[in-house]
Amino acid sequence: MSDTLVFIPAWNEEGNLPGVLDSLKAELPSVDVLVVDDGSTDATAAIAREHGAAVESFGENRGLPEGIAAGYRWALEHDYAFCGRVDADGQHPPAELARLLELVRDDRCDVAVGSRFVAGEGYEPYRYRPAAARRLGTAVLRRAMAPVLGRPFGDATSGLWAVNAKALPLLAKPFTTEAPEVEALIRVADAGLRLDEVPVNMAERAGGESKLRGSKAVKVVLTVAGTLVAGFLLRRRR
Repeated sequence: MSDTLVFIPAWNEEGNLPGVLDSLKAELPSVDVLVVDDGSTDATAAIAREHGAAVESFGENRGLPEGIAAGYRWALEHDYAFCGRVDADGQHPPAELARLLELVRDDRCDVAVGSRFVAGEGYEPYRYRPAAARRLGTAVLRRAMAPVLGRPFGDATSGLWAVNAKALPLLAKPFTTEAPEVEALIRVADAGLRLDEVPVNMAERAGGESKLRGSKAVKVVLTVAGTLVAGFLLRRRR
């Protein structure tokens, strides 16, 4: 067994999943791969198995927060030293995940999060130009994260993560909001773990439509705001 697990939360991603799994195998051939099948009604689980991935299938759609916690819980229960996460829609290049895993393997941080909105060597500022409404939301979220985390954070909803074993018990616990990435960042910061936001490039969704659109997208924005307010109030009470 590898010392590293990469998991992919997936819901009805039969069209995108083969490319994601093939790319992971080509870039990170030594890692174990888990697909968390969130009650898909298509061939997501079968395709994952055909490509050599382990599969944990829910009998019904439980939502992304449960899918994320299940992936980290699998890594914890199977004693992996390192764990990475990518989404099933093809937006997260495995080469970028490899960079994040290298950081945690080299003990330069406990948690590395890939960010579209920070710059660095080879990563120009403002390389992503979201629509006006999303740009406003991102700016508000960036400012709201600072007092909660005690530091600025540019891409709080990124799903591209790499962590070491220290972070697994925190992230394997059930998430209580519909903003699991933000909730995870708060847990990591509160535990005093070393958190690094790393500039990465991300791709457009490989195919299909995003599941976060319309009223659901508005709900997520409100949930993120509520999660941040709750986290800030909790810190002030301490």
